[in-house]
Parts: sequence; structure tokens; C-alpha cells
Amino acid sequence: MNLRLGSMSVACCVLLSGPVCAVAGVSGPLASKLDGTPPAIPIGGESANEIKSKMRSGEIKQITRIPPLPDKVEAQLNVKYGEAGKPLLLDLYKPKEMQKPAPGLIFVHGGSWSRGSRKIYGYYCQHFAEKGYVAATIEYRLSGEAPFPAAIQDVNCAIRWMRANAERLHVDPNKIGIVGGSAGGHLVLLAAYSHTDDPELEGTGGNPGISSRVQAVIDFYGPIELKASKSNPKSPVLKFMGGKSIDEAPEQYAKASPINHLTKGAPPTLIMHGTVDELVSIGQSDRLAAKLTELGVPYLYDRQEGWHHAMDAVAVVNARCVWLMDQFLAQVLPVTK
Repeated sequence: MNLRLGSMSVACCVLLSGPVCAVAGVSGPLASKLDGTPPAIPIGGESANEIKSKMRSGEIKQITRIPPLPDKVEAQLNVKYGEAGKPLLLDLYKPKEMQKPAPGLIFVHGGSWSRGSRKIYGYYCQHFAEKGYVAATIEYRLSGEAPFPAAIQDVNCAIRWMRANAERLHVDPNKIGIVGGSAGGHLVLLAAYSHTDDPELEGTGGNPGISSRVQAVIDFYGPIELKASKSNPKSPVLKFMGGKSIDEAPEQYAKASPINHLTKGAPPTLIMHGTVDELVSIGQSDRLAAKLTELGVPYLYDRQEGWHHAMDAVAVVNARCVWLMDQFLAQVLPVTK
């Protein structure tokens, strides 16, 4: 299903102007604090079709999405975190032995808001649990079940659940980050930036009165501005917005677009996006980086030349992404040794 979302591209010279520096292709104020150089990656191809052809032939290797559970990590599956006409579930991964409260991470899967599984992010949850984090990958109501704002309500509910249960989970309630890709990237940016406790975005899934603010956000190729018209009835954005076009519901589209909520108080942000993304235009992330620069919000932006949508499924690209996530979180949500 096509998620194509265009926007005006911002030239790299604009993104890298002023105080913003770049290290091995990674730009943003936090780039100068990187401990080393990120793993280099080749250019995948001139188009997404070329890259996918190489993946089918085996020329480009992919990661194993569900690796064996590491010995030092325990998993709790199908944990209820909220209620929305049905139980809302997550899978939780944490170190087996915890001496001190650790930062918490919540992962939100993609799939055009209409499909997908929380299980795909067990891969990242295992990695970060090994690093000392408490990590959860969540399900949320898809657009076929309930349109906007249902999904963002569920994401905020998960944040409240983790904070409300911080002592039991051995999570530091002041160190919670959120991570998502594609539609999940959109949802985590919206959760991170719309920190005004809007009742419509908060929902009533559980733990009322608990803050849903986060202290860091990691975005894989998520859209920052939503637009859809009736001329494209199969648009996943149109379905996500309950079948209403932007002309019919401009205020709801504005509320659903993370860029409209971005302020100086936004949490540190890591952005990773391929330049030949066939579903979400690279211009969306260019605009986000430019706005973060304008507002003085700490961020890292990895603009991956010649890579497609969901490029982190490619082994060589994934190694770079994981390195950047480790570095970013070490700066903004470090584990206390």
C-alpha cells in the first residue's frame, strides 16, 4: 500500500549551515558528540525497485527479524497495557539482573497504520535489553478498527503505563524514550511533540493523570505532515483519517501532523531516512531537521544516500542504524552503571 507523502526538500547546505555540524554523513547538534565514526554503508541503488531486486537475488543481505533470546534477557509476552474495547498488548524485554532503575524504551511498528505486528521490533528490544534498557514493543488500534486519534491514544496509553508501573518494571520514570518506523515513526513523533496533554490525543485507555511525555524520540522514515484527498481513495492516510480528506477536516489533519506540534521544548530526536524512499519522501525528514535546527532542539539526522523505505531491514544499513541508536541513547538516555 502506497504511503507516498511529498514535501519540499531542503538542500543539505541549508541543513548543515550555522552551528549544525556533520560527521560521516550524520548531521545535527549532537553529531559532534559521537564517540567514533558510524559504520560506512554503500549506496544501495538509484531506486527502491533496484534495491528490492538486489534483495530478492540475495546480493543485498537482510537481518534476522526474530533472533534467539539472549541469555541475559528475559521476555514477558502479551502483557496488557491498556483497554480500548479490547485489551491492548505489548511484549516486554528487560535484563534478567537489574541493580538500578533503567531507562525505558517503547517501540511502535509501522504498516501504513492499517497492518503490521509488534513482533518485528522484538529485534531491537532484545538488543537494548542486553544494553541495560527495559524495552517494550506495542500493538495499537489499526485504521481498520478505529481511525485517528485511536492509534496515538494507544501510544500515549503505553507511555503512561510504563511510567505508572516504573517501580515494578525497574524503569526510571524520568527516562522514557519512544521509537518507531514509517507509520510508527509518525506516531512516535506525534507522541513526543504533542506534549500538551490534549484529552483527544491522550484517550481513556488507562492510567489517567500520569504524564505521557517522553525524554527522547527515534524516528525511522516517518511522515511529519499528513495530506490526503478524495482523488486517491486508496490512500492509507485517508483511511487513517476516517475517510475524510484534508479539505473536509483541516483541523484534524493539522492535529495529526507532528510538525505542527514542534516547539523548543521538544525532546532530543534521532532521524534516519533513505534518500530513495518510495513511500515517504526524504523531504519530510529534511523539513523536520530544518525545523529542529531553527528551534534549537538537539538532534541527529542520518540521511542515507541511495536507500529505500524500511532500509534498516538490510544488514549493512541496520548495523549503522543500531550504532547510531546506541550513540544517541548514550547521550540522552544513558543507562546508569
